[in-house]
Amino acid sequence: MTELLCSLKSFYPSHVTEPVQQELWSVTYSSFQHPSTRLDLSSPPKLFFLPHAGLLPVYRPNEKRRALDRFTLRLVESKLPGALLGIDYLQKKYRHNLAADTIKQSGSVVLSFLTFLNGTSRDILNLSSQDIEAYVENEQERGLKVGTVRTNLRAIYTFIGFLVEQEVAAAEILLKKIRIKPPEILPKAIPLEDIEKLLAVTTNIRDRALILLLLRTGMRIGELLNVKISDIILSEQKILIYLGEKNYQGRVVYFGDDADQALRQWLQIRKKDKEFLFYSPCRESLGYVAAWSVMRKHLEAAEIAHKGYSLHCLRHTFATDMLNAGLRLEVLQQLLGHRSIEITRRYARMSDITRETEYFKAMTIIETGGKCYESQRVNSPLQAVFEEKKFGLSHG
Repeated sequence: MTELLCSLKSFYPSHVTEPVQQELWSVTYSSFQHPSTRLDLSSPPKLFFLPHAGLLPVYRPNEKRRALDRFTLRLVESKLPGALLGIDYLQKKYRHNLAADTIKQSGSVVLSFLTFLNGTSRDILNLSSQDIEAYVENEQERGLKVGTVRTNLRAIYTFIGFLVEQEVAAAEILLKKIRIKPPEILPKAIPLEDIEKLLAVTTNIRDRALILLLLRTGMRIGELLNVKISDIILSEQKILIYLGEKNYQGRVVYFGDDADQALRQWLQIRKKDKEFLFYSPCRESLGYVAAWSVMRKHLEAAEIAHKGYSLHCLRHTFATDMLNAGLRLEVLQQLLGHRSIEITRRYARMSDITRETEYFKAMTIIETGGKCYESQRVNSPLQAVFEEKKFGLSHG
């Protein structure tokens, strides 16, 4: 009998809390061998053993925990002033069960902000509005887009709010926040003629299902790539989104007959053992880069790649078409998963078909020299009679 000792080296050793995980286990193995083999006693044998079931539990953290551990490690290694406060802030977000992307974005912004303060010899304990303005200016000089700077600024103010709660920063810094005016950019929809060209060259069954589902449901590409077979109710032509990509709220989306036909064709030929609706040969789900490659390939085939269309333009096209078809704005808000109706109202400014109709009606009258008004022009002699009667009535 040979007695060996085996121990667990977890990837996350700080999470090994059970006493049985922190000590060595004695595992006994039999030295029985096949008669045809002989044990060479001159050199120790190279043996590989598997631990007993239940003795060595493996810690597999979820995505949120991995995001927290990653930025915690980066903050610790940075040795920046205020790094421990940043770690406490991220741990609070984790305890509040915020999404992994939120933790990643917050960790990245906090690390960037602390690095900037350290480079300017400023102290997190003596933070002022001028420091925040200098950080915003530095972000703009880096060439970041206005939307990215605004997002980072919101994250900084959330972090400062945490510092105020911890009585590290003065509450006066939150009284007058810095405001960055967002650009008035209208969503870019794809015209009908280009949609027809795109669908005409999309003959691949999987690719056609992907493009039509984006076009008819208004889903974000990340939401569609996370759709599982169990989320689809084919008989009712709807898909359940349990967690929205941006607002983290569930909703239901619907798809039309052409998308339904394309989806059914894809379901007939796809692999039945795959959990996600769209997948790749090396992954369980299709990635964004692969989905964009599909879109770009068909845009080039339709000879409209130079127009700058993206996967997100299909979502804009869906919203525009639905408003032009008479869908109420508040219903479209629910279908798109917008928290604020003001975001949805951008499509109304771009796609109000009533305004468009009234404009061309008026322009037709102007271009025809006012001839459309002939039937409505006032008869001068008859108007004089009306005025004379009105004058007589006014004097009794």
